[in-house]
Amino acid sequence: MTNRNGVTALAALALLNVFTLGAGLAVAKMLPARLALWHVPRVATARVVLPGSVLIPDSAQGSAPSRRRLATALTPLAAAPALGAHVGLVVTDLQSGSVLFSQQAGSGFEPASSAKLLTAVAALSTLGPSARFTTRVVSGRTPGSVVLVGGGDPTLAAGPPPSSDYPQPATLASLAGATARWLHARGERRVRLAYDTALFTGPTTAPGWTISYVSTGNVTPITSLEVDQGRLTPAGAPQDADDPNNYRPRSLTPAADAAAAFARFLRRDGIRVPGQPHPGDRPRGGRVIAAVSSPMLSAIVGWMLRESNNVIAEDLARQVALRTGRPATFAGAAGAVTAVLGRLGAGRGIQLVDGSGLSPLDRVTPQALATVVRLAAWSGRPALRAVIAGMPVAGFSGTLAPGQSVFGGSFGSAALGMVRAKTGNLNKVASLAGITDDASGHLLAFAFMADQVPRASQLSAAARAIDAMATALAGCGCR
Repeated sequence: MTNRNGVTALAALALLNVFTLGAGLAVAKMLPARLALWHVPRVATARVVLPGSVLIPDSAQGSAPSRRRLATALTPLAAAPALGAHVGLVVTDLQSGSVLFSQQAGSGFEPASSAKLLTAVAALSTLGPSARFTTRVVSGRTPGSVVLVGGGDPTLAAGPPPSSDYPQPATLASLAGATARWLHARGERRVRLAYDTALFTGPTTAPGWTISYVSTGNVTPITSLEVDQGRLTPAGAPQDADDPNNYRPRSLTPAADAAAAFARFLRRDGIRVPGQPHPGDRPRGGRVIAAVSSPMLSAIVGWMLRESNNVIAEDLARQVALRTGRPATFAGAAGAVTAVLGRLGAGRGIQLVDGSGLSPLDRVTPQALATVVRLAAWSGRPALRAVIAGMPVAGFSGTLAPGQSVFGGSFGSAALGMVRAKTGNLNKVASLAGITDDASGHLLAFAFMADQVPRASQLSAAARAIDAMATALAGCGCR
């Protein structure tokens, strides 16, 4: 019986093969003649050839752009009425540093947020890209007391942010949980809470800042203890989300708000905290009970540059001051950033009073900005590369994405994905500094600045004119 079944199966399989071949021949006769040119794929018999270089060194891409042709492309755009009477431009060869085009490149301009490039380079050079900032809870001066100690972490959040936010910050909720576990393990269920902001000193707002900077959601008073960069929900609670489009007024008392949030988390975790937290100093020799640390500085720099985060910039500038032995004040931070850039060969043409560029008293030359960009991109200092990686990309990310600032909505196709740059804008200031490949693949650094835009209502038109210059630069082979 088994043999008979096997023979039957083989016969059926043979008939199926015959039918399939016959059907194939019939269909082939019905197909257009051109399909007879198709061939069954074969394995090539030729010897395998190794690929050449994928990334061609810039030095192999021919000469730098022609100065004359760059001038022809950029000069008419720089004369746009919306830019006003004070317009500075500089374009340099990224590899050699030679200046290919300049217009008022040595004149001082209000940089607005393009000044964050200076803070980013100084912070990475001084602290290193793997640096982290720690918020601690230490034992107080008396039994049953603890002190929340601000460590100048500009990314600290109150509660957990959305999982989509990157990088994920340290949270007071996590710190409170660790503190509560430490207390429970010792049978303690009640503490008095103080908070210490002694790491940063001096005024909490910079020369030239107005209260409108806080009320319009641009910044919060600068202190070593705050959460969510002072951003608040409509109910007045810490926002716990990275939302650069939150233009609600920020906290006027960021340290007290952070301490109050920490007290709420302690209570949630079963610890009684009577009254309100009060300012206090960390006692010398106080025992560290719990601690949380920020993301690495390289990630924080990217966060700052993409969304032009003023609080992050001011905190990082103060960290530079602390590392270089200066007071963590606005003046100390501005002096520290300038001094570090000077040691790197890029300090000329820089006069700062803050670390974010918010102050109208800041002055930076286009040449200085372009020099700092080249320092980050081509100096042989890998620690600085986070500046280039973190800058917004034209048409795609950060303040160069459509709808995220006055820039980003009017780049031409040549600039999309090719221009990486930091934006800057105040009421009558528009600036852009970064890098791009031109149409020939030559890497260029540039800085475009205008700080006398005739009216605030013309700021968008001024930004479009600068976008047009960046597009012209990216699209110009200019040999």
